[in-house]
Amino acid sequence: MSALWRINLWVCGFFAVVTCACMVLLLHQAMADVERELQSAEAVVQYLSETAERDPVSLQPRLTASLRHVRVRWLAPGEAARVPSEDGMDAWLGRQLFASQRQHPRVLDLQDGRRVSIAVDPRDEIDEVWDSLQQLLSLCALALALSLLTIRWAVRRGMGLLDELLRALQQVCSGQLNVRLRSEGLPEARQLALHFNRMTSTLEQARTDNTRLTQTLLAVQEQERTHLAQTLHDDLGQYLAGIRAQACLLRLVSDQPETLARTVGLLEDHCEHLQQGFRTLVHDLYPVALQHLPMAEAFAMLVGQWQASHGINCQLRVSAHLPALCAGDKAHLYRVLQEALTNIARHADASCVRVRLHYGGTRLRLLVRDNGCGAQPPQRPGVGLHSMFERARCLGGELKIISQPGAGWALALNMPLEAS
Repeated sequence: MSALWRINLWVCGFFAVVTCACMVLLLHQAMADVERELQSAEAVVQYLSETAERDPVSLQPRLTASLRHVRVRWLAPGEAARVPSEDGMDAWLGRQLFASQRQHPRVLDLQDGRRVSIAVDPRDEIDEVWDSLQQLLSLCALALALSLLTIRWAVRRGMGLLDELLRALQQVCSGQLNVRLRSEGLPEARQLALHFNRMTSTLEQARTDNTRLTQTLLAVQEQERTHLAQTLHDDLGQYLAGIRAQACLLRLVSDQPETLARTVGLLEDHCEHLQQGFRTLVHDLYPVALQHLPMAEAFAMLVGQWQASHGINCQLRVSAHLPALCAGDKAHLYRVLQEALTNIARHADASCVRVRLHYGGTRLRLLVRDNGCGAQPPQRPGVGLHSMFERARCLGGELKIISQPGAGWALALNMPLEAS
């Protein structure tokens, strides 16, 4: 069932209840009014009866024909006085409003030989009440018709807006994010169009950003693979080739102690460089220290290596007791700090960095702040910032980055922990 039919049913039900209540009130008031009218009519019947008994001539048909609420009927000789039976709505309404005993006529045998029946006649009152009921029903029917037409017009107008919104949503579901609604019509329609257009603009921008980030991630992935291949081929491969050549040379200089000692020394140097290269490569791929060291020591090692590599003073403060985190959370937290330090080295032009890892209650907080040049936060974060926000989301925490020109750069990660 459509919304229009449901509204029509509710309105019809409301009008039916109101009409019934008005009819009950009208009938109740009519009964009180009829009671007073019938008392007056009974007094008139009593007066006419007494007058006719004293002076039959005074009871003339032309005088009694126009009496209201009183019926005077002249009877033929031998005719019995009876209450005429009536059917229909008038009779039913009369039975509801008038007492049945008041409808019994009073028959008089006059001195001049005539017979007359005098009784209370409620038909005028019935007609008045029935006319009032008909007027009430007509007025309610007219009001109901006008209400239904108004509701149909309003709902049709609103349904037109909903149909347009539905078509626009279907286009959005099919991937057409450039659809926009017209900002015209009622204030509600303009507000709906404004928010819908903002939503589609945001979705379109988000899709554009996701496409750009995906392309950037693919490019970074190719750069990492290229760097890994170059490192393995140009650096480690050359050392392996040199070790192989020197190992072959050992066979030829076995009888030359000095040359043999020099060749062995070169082999040791090459092996050491090869080992350092492998360690650097492995550390770039994954921080192995997280698997073997506590989080505080892993952070201290990262800060120490970064400070030695870039020559920037970095102060680290860690709470005495840190909670135990799973390997995934430790890796995310480590990468957030690593990316923050990388951004400082690239863009901040800072001389001092303060890092604090604080645990209190049920929250773990990572704070990173420098004294660099600072800058306005970008409207669209790059891969590094985007990765930090995604890692914060994976941790279930909230990441805030505050940066102002000349006021340095600050990062705050607030991570909730389950109460143990």
